[in-house]
Amino acid sequence: MSKEEAFINAIKKNEGIIYKITSVYSNSKDEQKDLYQEIVYQLWKSFDSFKGKSKFSTWMYRVALNTSIAHINKGKKRINPVSMDFQLLTIPDENDTLTAERLSILYAHIKLLNAVEKGLILLFLEGKSYEEIATITGFSKTNVGTRLGRIKNKLRFQINK
Repeated sequence: MSKEEAFINAIKKNEGIIYKITSVYSNSKDEQKDLYQEIVYQLWKSFDSFKGKSKFSTWMYRVALNTSIAHINKGKKRINPVSMDFQLLTIPDENDTLTAERLSILYAHIKLLNAVEKGLILLFLEGKSYEEIATITGFSKTNVGTRLGRIKNKLRFQINK
């Protein structure tokens, strides 16, 4: 299998990671597409550096989150008004409007968090353990727990306002 084929297979297998991250770190469909392309480009550029010491998805999360944060920082330099396009990362059953409403509120508040907080809560909502989040982000396991506790309290406060 060639390098290109291996890369394409790995991206297809883990494509959901990129979609979830781009939907949290972008405010419009166009921005989401641009960020998706930038993440895939960065993954390709650094594909040779993946040594297999961690799971591919862990490495992919790290590259995607770093690229998203850099994208946000680059975007702060240029001032463009953006329309808010809140999307759900998970699509609930059509009959479950209460869950849909709650998810919509949660993700609207997640979009208000800073770049690092968005990444941490996204990984937490993905069901990643503190150890996995620490590996992806480079924070210590204890720091991850502390930060997530603060983020949860922040979200709880904002939602119950």
